[in-house]
Amino acid sequence: MYSYSQLLMRNTILGILFNTLIAAMMLTFFSKALSTTQIQIQPSLSASIDLLHKEKNFQIKFPNIINLTNFDSLTVKDSTKTYFKHHANTENFISGLIAPPASAFTTDKGLNVNFIVSSTHAEDLIIKIILVSLISSIAIIFIACSLSVRHTKRLIFVVNKQIKHGIAQVISAEELRPSNEIIDIPELTSGLIKMKDILSTHLNDASVLEKQAYIDPLTQLENRNRFVQLFANDSNQIEFGVLAITRCSELQTINQIHGYNEGDRYICQVAKIIKSVIEPYRGANVYRLNSSDFAILLPNITLKESENVAKEITSRFNEYQHASDLDSVGYTGLVYFTKDKPLGELLALADTGISVAQTQQMNSWFSQTDTDILHNASAGYGNQNWRQEIDNVLQNQRVKLLVQHIKPNSRNNKVYGEILARFLNSHDEMLPTASFIAMAEKLDKIVAVDKMIIEKVFSEIKEKNLHEHFFGINISARSIHDEHFLIWLERRLLKEPTIASKIIFEITEYGLQQNIKTSRRFIDMIHRVGSRITVERFGVGLTSFKFFRDLKPDFIKMDSTYTRDIDEDKNNQYFIRLMVDLAHRLSITVLAESVESQEEKFTLERLFIDGCQGFYLGKPEDI
Repeated sequence: MYSYSQLLMRNTILGILFNTLIAAMMLTFFSKALSTTQIQIQPSLSASIDLLHKEKNFQIKFPNIINLTNFDSLTVKDSTKTYFKHHANTENFISGLIAPPASAFTTDKGLNVNFIVSSTHAEDLIIKIILVSLISSIAIIFIACSLSVRHTKRLIFVVNKQIKHGIAQVISAEELRPSNEIIDIPELTSGLIKMKDILSTHLNDASVLEKQAYIDPLTQLENRNRFVQLFANDSNQIEFGVLAITRCSELQTINQIHGYNEGDRYICQVAKIIKSVIEPYRGANVYRLNSSDFAILLPNITLKESENVAKEITSRFNEYQHASDLDSVGYTGLVYFTKDKPLGELLALADTGISVAQTQQMNSWFSQTDTDILHNASAGYGNQNWRQEIDNVLQNQRVKLLVQHIKPNSRNNKVYGEILARFLNSHDEMLPTASFIAMAEKLDKIVAVDKMIIEKVFSEIKEKNLHEHFFGINISARSIHDEHFLIWLERRLLKEPTIASKIIFEITEYGLQQNIKTSRRFIDMIHRVGSRITVERFGVGLTSFKFFRDLKPDFIKMDSTYTRDIDEDKNNQYFIRLMVDLAHRLSITVLAESVESQEEKFTLERLFIDGCQGFYLGKPEDI
């Protein structure tokens, strides 16, 4: 249904088009009529001019005899002289549209005549007709719009009246009929069905939006938004309980070594284990807070009761670790809470519990009972446990070396095996690698850890006579920017020149970017002693192309964000092909990490990648 303004606009446009058509037809008609008139008056005009030409004072008598108002222009001349020239100067827009072309002829006396018939009367008539047509159209437009709107309003009134009458009949009939009798009014039933469909559509849309906002797509668990909303809700009926945070501390390592698909399966399996353990507890729920952390809410139970849940989770984790050949699965921190406890404080306490648990046995848990730990001198309790554990590792050389080989894509390509360090506690159980490295960085012990790994690699090469093999060693950013470490490393490599020539040091692109000047000095020193450099996780930073000019590495290892699903990503294929071409021009070898499928490997080979590393090509093994 059109509104009044829409009807007015539509009819106005139609009126303009109609009047334009009428005007065009009239202009065409009058233009043809004037052309015909010019042809018709030509003989009589020629005779009159020849007759007047015999008389004296032709130029003076001509305007008196010939009615010049019938002509817009008139010129009489011969080859040597112009006898008469007339121009009315009455041209306007209308005359320009309808005026016929000039007519020209030669009289019997040899005079040349050019003339145009006057169109003044025709112009006046056209203007009058157009004005009458325009006024009539405007009047018709307003009348038609008013009648149409009035008719529409009357129709709506009648329909509303019928609907009200129908509803009144339904209500009255419902009061008189038994409750189990069904009233079937086709129009009403159809309307209710449509209304039900609309409401159902809106409810489904709302459900989809809610799922996107509050459900983790991988595990289908409620996410951090829902978890925070629960604690922020004043109507929350949970008076007390236990909050447990489980951290999948090996996720980063699994992603790098086994691939992201394996990491996703690992997270899903952890979620499945936790859900099955807490299922018997009424009101218990699990949330995925971030990529590696799960929050377990156990309402209305004591800390002592919750320890049974933690023990069961650890037991299930141990079974899963053994079946999946993983270094570890996860660690759990527990904290008791009441309704008035701030969420931030609870999370901090649970995190401290995780730090302590990671220094104990595999997949263990720790119950944080000291609620004042965040406000007194014992706030570093978790850090102190880690400090003792790291010192124990350093003093007793509790490190195990694995190697994951890079597979060359051609016999002519020279690649190497990457050394992976695993750290053991006093019970010879594996500590979470990512947590160990992170805490070593935090406690300023990472340089000592790097030295220990390098010494261990040198020792293994000599003991197992691996002088013909090439090995890659990861170095932290903190170490390469440490002056004392550089002096130590240079002396150590100069002392073992045969081994030094077989070592490739791997540094992240981000680590090198922190200080280009010291990074260049480190790389120059490494080249000077005969070793080589790999820039790993290449392509993430904003200054990747500057490395070719400023740092001159021997290898670059493309970040997994480029190699993952490379067989389906045309943009990444183009980028890697560009990087390979540029690197090869500078004699730099290009490697790819996290290769997880045959399709990815074949695609990378077509892009002329020199070597691939990933779970699909080979698992880490003893050196």
